[in-house]
Formats: sequence, C-alpha cells, structure tokens
Amino acid sequence: MEPRAPCPLAMLKSYTLLALRNLWKNKVSSFVNLAGLTAGLTCCLLIGLYLQYELRFDRFQPKGDRIARVVMAYKFDGSTQVEKVPVTSTKVAPVFRRTFPEVEAAVRMTANDLVVLRRGNDLVSEPHFLYTDSTFFQVFEADFVAGNPAKALNGPYKVVLTESSARKYFGTMNPVGKLLQTGKDTIQYEVTGVVRDYPPTSQIRFDFLASFSTLHANQEESYFNANFITYLLLKDKNAFGPLEAKINPFMKKEMAGSGASISYSLEPFGDIHLHSPYDAFVPNTHIDYLYILAGVALLILAIVGFTYINLSTARSVERAREVGVRKVIGAGNNQLFWQFIGESGVICLVAMLLSLDLVTLLLPWFNNLADKSLSARDLLSAPFLLFSLGITLVVSLLAGSYPALVLTGFQPVKVLKGTFRHTGSGRRVQQSLIVFQFAITLFLIVATLVIRSQLQLIRSKNLGYDREHVVEILVDHRALTNLNTLKQELKTNPNVLHVSRCVATPVDIYSGYNMRTATMPENEQIPVIGNPVDEEYLQTSGIQLVAGSNFSQQDIRDVDFPEWGDRKYHFILNESAARQLGWTPAEAIGKRMFLDNLRPGIVRGVVKDFHFQSLHEPIRSLVLSPEIRGRRLLVRLSGHQLPETLAFLQRKWKQVVPTMPFEYKFLDDKYNGIYRAELQLGDVMSVFTTLSLVLACLGLFGLTSYIVQQRIKEIGIRKVLGASVSGIVVLISGGFVRLVLIALAIAFPLAWFAADHWLSGFAYHVRIAWWIFAAAGAGTLGVTLLTVGFQAVKAAWMNPVKSLKSE
Repeated sequence: MEPRAPCPLAMLKSYTLLALRNLWKNKVSSFVNLAGLTAGLTCCLLIGLYLQYELRFDRFQPKGDRIARVVMAYKFDGSTQVEKVPVTSTKVAPVFRRTFPEVEAAVRMTANDLVVLRRGNDLVSEPHFLYTDSTFFQVFEADFVAGNPAKALNGPYKVVLTESSARKYFGTMNPVGKLLQTGKDTIQYEVTGVVRDYPPTSQIRFDFLASFSTLHANQEESYFNANFITYLLLKDKNAFGPLEAKINPFMKKEMAGSGASISYSLEPFGDIHLHSPYDAFVPNTHIDYLYILAGVALLILAIVGFTYINLSTARSVERAREVGVRKVIGAGNNQLFWQFIGESGVICLVAMLLSLDLVTLLLPWFNNLADKSLSARDLLSAPFLLFSLGITLVVSLLAGSYPALVLTGFQPVKVLKGTFRHTGSGRRVQQSLIVFQFAITLFLIVATLVIRSQLQLIRSKNLGYDREHVVEILVDHRALTNLNTLKQELKTNPNVLHVSRCVATPVDIYSGYNMRTATMPENEQIPVIGNPVDEEYLQTSGIQLVAGSNFSQQDIRDVDFPEWGDRKYHFILNESAARQLGWTPAEAIGKRMFLDNLRPGIVRGVVKDFHFQSLHEPIRSLVLSPEIRGRRLLVRLSGHQLPETLAFLQRKWKQVVPTMPFEYKFLDDKYNGIYRAELQLGDVMSVFTTLSLVLACLGLFGLTSYIVQQRIKEIGIRKVLGASVSGIVVLISGGFVRLVLIALAIAFPLAWFAADHWLSGFAYHVRIAWWIFAAAGAGTLGVTLLTVGFQAVKAAWMNPVKSLKSE
C-alpha cells in the first residue's frame, strides 16, 4: 500500500511553524532582517502612494480621452523666433466649433485670483474663482447637487458653487436663487447651482464657476489677445492628429496680411499634468520626477532584498547540519526549498503589516515633505492592497530563492562529516550583492548631492534683483482709486522704503508683446516680454540701471490719457532687448522704438539683465513701460521690526482700502514656489538616500558576520602565531574596501550621466564638481570601515582558545 500524500494545508501549517521557530531561534538576525525589510517596504509604499496620486490626475473625467487643450504658437513677419503659450484669444473656441466638424464642444476659461466676497460682515478673498462658458458642463464632469447644468451659466453674473463653498456662505440652506455679494457691493452673482467638489487630483481647481459672459470679452474678433485657456471636446478620441492637420492651413488663410503667423497645437487632456511644459490651473509635475522616485523605490527594494540574502546566507553554516539531517531522514529538495521560502514569506508578511502601520503614522510628515494631500484611506483601496501584496510576494520569492537554493543544495555526507565549505561561486555572488548595494547607494548619494547643489544655486544665485524683504499685495480697481494716498500713508513708516505698482513682479514676467526700431519695416516685429510698471519699480525690486535714467512721475502722466494718440511713451529695456535691437546700452538711450506698434516712444534707460523667469529658461528680451494698470503692489521693507511693520501695513490698508482684506506674500516665498517640484525632489531624495545607506550597511553587517564566522578558526590560528588586533582588522576590512572601490567604479559614471541629463533641463545650472564624487566615496568608505571594523575588532578580541575549540 503506497503512502498517502500529505495534505497541502498540513504542509503549509508545518512549514509556517518551522519558519516561526527558526526565526525565533535566531532573534538578532531575524530582527535585522525584519527592520531592513520594514524600512524598505515603508519607503516603497510611501513612494507608491505618491505615484498613485500623480498618475490618478484627471482620471475621473469620463470624456478625458477626447478633451484637448489648445496651445498657441505665434511668429511675427521678419522674425524667426516662435513663441508658444498655453492660452488663446476668446475667438478660437467659437470659430473652431463652427469650422471643424471634429469639435463637439469648446469651452473658454480664465481664473481670477482676486475676487472679494462678503460673508456676513466679513470680506473674504477667494483665489479659486473661475470664469467659464456654459459649455463647461458638456466638456467636463460635474455632479450637480442642485440646479440645472443646461441653464446654470447661460447669462452674465451667474455662478455655480462647490458644496464646500455653499456651506461656507449659506450654511445648510439651499443657495440656488440667492445672491452672492462681492466686496464692492455693486456686483452681485446669482447662485444657479451647486456641484460636488472636484478631487485634489484635478488640473482644473475651482470653488466658484462664474459665467464667462460676465467678463464681456466673449465677443472679441482678434486672435492676438491671448489670455484665456481653451479646451476642445472632440467627437472621436482619434481625431487629434486629423484636426491639427486642418487647423494650420486654416490659420494661414486667417492670418494672411496680418503681419504675423499663428498656429495651434492640441495637448491631450490626460497628458497635461505630467507631460506638458505649461502649467494648468494647478502646477504640473514632470514625468521625469516620477521616474526618478519609482527608480529610487526599486533601488531600495533591491537593497533590502540583497540585505536579506546576505544575512540568510551568513547563517547557512549554522543551518547546514539541519539540512543534512533532514535530507538523511527523507526530506526532498522541494520540501526544503518551500520551507525556506516560507520563512522568507513570514518575515516579509510581518514586515509589510508593520510597514502599513508605519505609513499611516508617517503620512502627515510625508505630505508636508512632498506638499501633497495623500490619504490613509488609499492604503485600504483594492489597487493599493494588491500593490502591497504583490510587493510582498515578489520580495519573498526574489529574496528567499537564492538562500533556499543554496541551503537545499548542501550535500548531507559532507555536511555531517564536517567537511562542508562554501564554493567560490557562492562567495562571488555574495560579494557581488555587496557591490551592487553600494553602487546603488553611491549613485543615490551623488544624485542627491547634485540636486542639493542645484537647489543651493537656485537659492543663492544673484538674480539681478533683490527679493528679500519685499511684500506683494494684490489690489482691485476700488483700491487703485486711492493708490497714491495708500502709497504715501505706507511711506510714513521709516521701515517702508519703497512702494511700487506693477502688472508682474520680477519673479515671473510672462506677458508677450512685440517690438521694433523706428527704422525697421512695420511688418517686422521681434517678440518681447513686457511689464507695465511705475516710477518706483526699479528701486523696490533692486534692479540695476546700467545706462540712462529711471521713469519719472511725468512719464506716468504722459501715458495717462484715454486716447492712444495723446500718449507719450518712454521705455526701459534690459540688455538683451537692447542687444536684439542692435544697440549697446549707451547707444539705446534716446532711440525711438515701437511696442506692439501702438506705443511709439523713446528709450529712457537700460537695466542689467535679470532672471524674471525660471532658471530653466534663458534670459529673454524685456521692455518695461510706464503704464499704471497693474493689480500688484510691491512694498520694500527695511527688514527691521518685521512683525510691527506688517501690522502697520495692515492698519493703514484697512483705513485706506476698507473694501478688501489685507493679504500679502513675501517675494522670496513666491520665488521658491516656482521650484516647488525641485525642492520636493531634493527633500525626498535626501531622506531615502540616507535610508539606503543605512540599509546597505545592514547588508554589509550580514556579509561581515558571515566572513568572520567562516574565518573564525583562521583568526584564532593567526592570533596564536602572534597576529595583532590591528593586523586582523586590516585583513578582514581589506576585502570590503576593494568591494566598495569596485562599486565606485560602477556607480560614478552612471551617476554623472544621470545628473548631467537632469541638469540639462536648466538654462543655468551648477557644474558637476569633483568634490561631490570625493565626498560620496569618502563617506561610503568611512561608513564601510566603521561597520566592518566593529565585526573585525569583535573577532580579533575573541579568545583564540575558544574559537579553535568551537571548530
């Protein structure tokens, strides 16, 4: 009668019990394994949550694969310079809808970051106030709680609220049909609907949707006044290419004889957040940064896997006799293999459960670090639980397979006779794992140091203006009527040095114009960035004048006429604009030029080039014009008694501008906001690189303990023959130093290539300095010597009688 096959459940129970016993028996090794796996898996889960958040952007829009954002490219006749912007005029949406059968619907949008609403007796600034066409609800998903989407925005001064905004202004009442009061008292919006709040993973962010017709800009007949976002809903998701092919010939006919050419391209809605160089209503995240973080997660997983393998094989001598005995009494290789895989699975499962708890605890800190709103609820979502389970299984199998194969391959005769030795190939595998661990760590260290160096350049670079102690305050048209009074009142405080009104701060100037000299043909234009400012802009911003003079109050009065023909313009150019017009700074002074052909004037001065856009972009030509139509007030403070000075500003503001709340932002904070993604990447990389070094040292600790264990008899003999402690330490450490040097040779070229590729995205960047590689190598060698030295000294101090007896 043949023996009955064992029950699979009984075998699983047996393997699990054996695994738990062995793990408990080897507490130190099990703890180190568990700690390493838990730390590594926690990092991977945090990065996984981050990636899931970013990749989920806009996926809730059911028509997302048919929506396109229109990007405008324009060039003036006589110029080869093509400018691209993610905005259009109001004409594009209705014309494209009528002209191209591929377009099912079109919608225009623009955000107003300075809407003041009344809430009882309080004035509240609402930064997420969006004007849009009534077709918004045809193009985008909106879950109406109250109101009719077909009529919600079909006339001026109508507004749809989100649920959170409705509660904020109307409590539990149904707001539909009620009026929303603005801070000016003269304008009221009728509430026509309430929709559920969009998730944070949306490129379109709003608290209020107001009718586009309120702006009285929807009847424009020009393609040039490009200040609005345009989205198209196509009838077919495959129509992007065919529609683009029709747009360009159409626009050639439309622009014939206009002195410029304009074309349009279509950005798929789902690609904008991760692939577009142009932000949406929220800042984009570049896909490269997701690749970097995903790569970091994989590298950390590799490190913890290698650590597990090294620690497991370090114990193989202890378990050799166990394997030999089990094989003698009939255990097969498959049974032994799955027993050891079971041990790996148990420890990985425990590590994953601990990691989920740690992620929940660390999530607020990680949200602050990465500036995200990740939710602990996402940990319990089906996709993320499957992701977590998948990581556990993969790590269990990959990390446990090699030790299991090594252990099950032992020959019981040699083991039980005491003649068992590891093969040279086994040692080479283990040493290779250490090399790979440290190559990964060195790569991350170099990458992090390069990122930190570039961020230091961003923070410390002389930008050509002074952003320290400058406050930006947004103002509305009501405040502008009392602007001169406000400026004089603010200057009564000795800590207020200058006050300037402008369209854009020197941190980010983007408005597009064109320019030409008086001797150039009228149809030859040069694209240029422009900024209307007042006479105190240069002093307030700290921009350096290199030729000519600043604007005067008379220059401001000369353009303050309703008729274009009555205005007299003066301009200040930057060095790049003067050079592009063919002048040196000194030659430019007094020259006649045109801005947009509508503004003939004289060059008053030339300022030194300064970085008015991101360091990703080269410095471009800039023209400052003396027009008082900006909604930004810049206040330069002395830096002394800042809290008291800000309180003074608030008091004066309330006296002169009672119709607006006092809200301000420091210019250096606004500057840092431009590099939000880079700053986050630097912080996240620093944390995970430090952890990778710790995890690599755990692996090194495992291999060191293995080497010492294998050479314990040799060390005892050397001590008996007179070897010193330092000599034994050098003997053991030398091999590991060689491994780290090999890791340096592998990691440094790869790290240089990756860092150089990342830096190429900046027009102004640091050079990859030699000290970065020296610091990474020296630091890693130092940590290696400390880790190995601990084990080596411990072995060298062991009583040789005891070590020889143990053999």
